[in-house]
Amino acid sequence: MIPSMPRPRPPHLHREANRHGTVVWYVRIGKGPRIRIRAAYGTPEFEEAYQAAIQGDRPRGAAKAMRGTLGWLFDLYRQTTAWTDLARSTRYKREKIMMRVLDTAGHQMVAAINEAHVTAGRERRAATPASAQAFIDTLHGLFKWAVSVKLAAGDPTLNVKVKTKPKRKGGYPPWSDEEMAKFEARWPRGTRERVTFDILAYSGLRIGDVAILGRQHLKQRTIVIDGEPVRRTVISIDSEKTGMRVELPLLPQLKETLDAGPTGDLAFIVTRRGTPWTKGALGTEFVAAARAAGVAGKSAHGMRKAAATRAAENGATERELEAIFGWSGGRMATLYTKSANRSKLAAGAIGKLDRAETENRTSIPAPSAEVRAGNRKS
Repeated sequence: MIPSMPRPRPPHLHREANRHGTVVWYVRIGKGPRIRIRAAYGTPEFEEAYQAAIQGDRPRGAAKAMRGTLGWLFDLYRQTTAWTDLARSTRYKREKIMMRVLDTAGHQMVAAINEAHVTAGRERRAATPASAQAFIDTLHGLFKWAVSVKLAAGDPTLNVKVKTKPKRKGGYPPWSDEEMAKFEARWPRGTRERVTFDILAYSGLRIGDVAILGRQHLKQRTIVIDGEPVRRTVISIDSEKTGMRVELPLLPQLKETLDAGPTGDLAFIVTRRGTPWTKGALGTEFVAAARAAGVAGKSAHGMRKAAATRAAENGATERELEAIFGWSGGRMATLYTKSANRSKLAAGAIGKLDRAETENRTSIPAPSAEVRAGNRKS
């Protein structure tokens, strides 16, 4: 573990173990009432419940919606594996969207909701195409399930499209060594921006996992290095996107940065109020920090791509890449190893393009021994 790091905790958040040994988190302002937070520690749901408790809102069960309404349908949907199998970050985002939808349309009967209603919702969000697409994706997931269990006659989202910007060719560009050096010069150890940067650089984690990474994810493991068992601190985290467990040794460079801080209690990377970031907000904040360092057009995912490229060029196998980056199926690992192999082959063969080298050769190499003249035939 990392005992030297400070552990600032969000205001009014308390932790205790009950008589059964279960850790309990609660909010209490002064001598006011205790408001218990039942969500999992360090999750977006925990952060949302904490913020609500700070405002004085006690968690309470939702009022029971009338049968056949959109609110009733969503309540049923959240009790199914179609909902719980979604990534935690996806559930968090879609629930926030649906809460706003239900504020105005929760009383609407499911049978009365049609394509025109969905189109109208899209148009209200037309200024932000990403928001419009998230709205349609959320409703599509709900109605796709409802149709499959015969609770809706059809999916009103099927023919509603959002005009979005064309995807960036080649995806997010990876960071160069020069760009990384510029960021490190602008944000030295001891800054929040450097904590984010070094977690990305020395773990290769996705930004969603970086946002929730905290001390609870540091474990002691015995690993084999050069044939010898060694006790090491590792990062052990289940990917918020795929659910796959990733375990990585904590590199010395990253440990130094975490020791320097500043870090939080619920997560290593926290806001100035001491609360964890959401995935999207942290990604936006990192882009702003990069821009302040003179690095434009680069993102957190570009750091992950740079890490994968560096690992492949240093000889990591496909299985090693999958273990580091939480991939499966071989497709992504093959993409990086092929690219690395092509680079090495090109570096070794570039001399064959030299014209001088070509002109010094003959099509038939000269024999090493003297050639005797043959007898002329009559």
